[in-house]
Amino acid sequence: MKLVECVPNFSEGKDEVVIDEITNEIESVENVELKDVDMGADTNRTVVTFVGTPEGVVDAAFKAIKKASELIDMSKHEGSHPRMGATDVCPFVPVKGVTMDDCVALAHELGERVGSELGIPVYLYEEAATEDKRRNLASVRSGQYECLEDKLVDPSWKPDYGPAEWNERVRKTGATVIGAREFLIAYNINLNTKNKKIAWDIALEMRERGRAKRVNSPDQHYWKGKIVRYSEEEFPCGECDFVGGSFEEVKEHTKDEHGYDLKHFLEKEYDYDTDDLDGKAVKQKGRFDYCKAIGWYVDDYQRAQISINLTNFKETNLHDVYEFARDRARNMGARVTGSEIVGLAPYEALLKSGEYYLKKMNLPTGIPEQDMIETAIQSLGLRDVSDFDLDEKLIGGPVTEEDALVNMKVDGFVHEVSRDSSTPGGGSIAALSGAIGAALTSMVCNLSTGGRGTFEVDKVLMPVADEAQRLKDELLKAVDDDTKAFDRYMEAKRLPRSTKTEREKRKEAMEEGLKHAVEVPMGTAVKSAAVIELAEKAAEHGKKAAVSDALVASQMAYSGIIGGIANVKINLGDIDDEEYVEEMLAKAQDLKTEYKESLDRVIEIAEGRLEVNR
Repeated sequence: MKLVECVPNFSEGKDEVVIDEITNEIESVENVELKDVDMGADTNRTVVTFVGTPEGVVDAAFKAIKKASELIDMSKHEGSHPRMGATDVCPFVPVKGVTMDDCVALAHELGERVGSELGIPVYLYEEAATEDKRRNLASVRSGQYECLEDKLVDPSWKPDYGPAEWNERVRKTGATVIGAREFLIAYNINLNTKNKKIAWDIALEMRERGRAKRVNSPDQHYWKGKIVRYSEEEFPCGECDFVGGSFEEVKEHTKDEHGYDLKHFLEKEYDYDTDDLDGKAVKQKGRFDYCKAIGWYVDDYQRAQISINLTNFKETNLHDVYEFARDRARNMGARVTGSEIVGLAPYEALLKSGEYYLKKMNLPTGIPEQDMIETAIQSLGLRDVSDFDLDEKLIGGPVTEEDALVNMKVDGFVHEVSRDSSTPGGGSIAALSGAIGAALTSMVCNLSTGGRGTFEVDKVLMPVADEAQRLKDELLKAVDDDTKAFDRYMEAKRLPRSTKTEREKRKEAMEEGLKHAVEVPMGTAVKSAAVIELAEKAAEHGKKAAVSDALVASQMAYSGIIGGIANVKINLGDIDDEEYVEEMLAKAQDLKTEYKESLDRVIEIAEGRLEVNR
């Protein structure tokens, strides 16, 4: 199923009745699921998140924008967040089975409908932008609603869709910015001060767009300094003390010494005419790419916040900006008390942060993913001002069906295996054996690392624990995959066979089902073999007190190999493809022989270290 995320922001954060009417429109659309509604009274803004099919999200977004245009009057709107329209911004984000190009097409489709059917000016941004200076939302929204009347008559800011004129309709609705982008994390960092200027100071320094350069700032409070400006004879560098005699000179200096194109930066981020800079503020680039940030005061929390949008968490993640804010706040005598995620965040982003903090603490990262997520939550202070519910806040994490075998209690699973049904059977048990072997291997590594005098062992066993965790998760998945693979074959057997055509289709489906039923347990055997290799390292380098666990790990993993191979062979008998059968049999025999030798080595290592001397 193709899935797209849509995150419209509405310029209303106080009236729940208004927001309910808007979200009711979204929920009325088939194949769309409302995921999150985040109202902010101080900012007078609500961020809504929903996912669905491409057709569904476009329809839901249009209906929501239409309802917002009926209920929200921008001429009366006040709020601390930058805004341009009743529906201020509406991005599409690829989630599953769709590309960025698909989302760009959706942005154009929605923009055309909103412009023509609702009479609302529409600007396209990010990946859907029609020119480079419109990619950045801050540039498009510069001047906000109050400057929209002048913006609409400026030929360089003609809307991509809808009217390029100020009329009574537009006075009420404002303009809407529609686009396509990668996953954006809306993220707030909390400070122990009510002074929003400190939050602004940090925000300007961290955001990609940067800030005006200032000098003579007392006590690290940069915002108190004097703004540096260009003159006809002096062209200061925004990053250092260099002063050029011409723009070309400072441009070359910036490229050589600081690695970016100053002309492109000033034109894109500030709409500067680099041929006429006299009197304009010198700008310096921010610390982080893919980061947009402002500072504000939140009355509900009685504190200032740094409000951040991270547009590419793989390049700039939560922990990057959080640690920068901590250091910068401390220099100004303030403290970061925690943070909050507004709306949804990718599961992977929290994993990356958990890994970062574990490594900073010199602790193993080869632990269950849920433990890494909890490390991130605690380290980032994500429960500082509100609860953090993983199911509500994270998207893209591992999903198992409610009736999955791996969700059963141990006794329930064992009882289910004992019943008079062919599944779950030996293939699922083989996968579980391999998973337990991987888990034990990781345990030995984690017990043996991160302590005093373990530096050399850490270098060997910490990567082993990481790989063991990966294999553990894959083998756990195979517990259910093996059962599903056999069920697929049984479904093929039940296909009709009254006619020659039906019989041929049935035979083809059965052959395909049998091959799948072979490949799943073969995968179990291969992964279990990799576990034995890791268990051997754990037995050799792990703590002596845990060497018995490494031995058990290798025995369980070898059971995964033998069990997987047995299920391969039992399904090969009915396959007509002789070349395929021979290939699988040879692979199975090689695995059995090679890793019996590996198992014997682990036994030898373990017994040597377990020898009792009296």
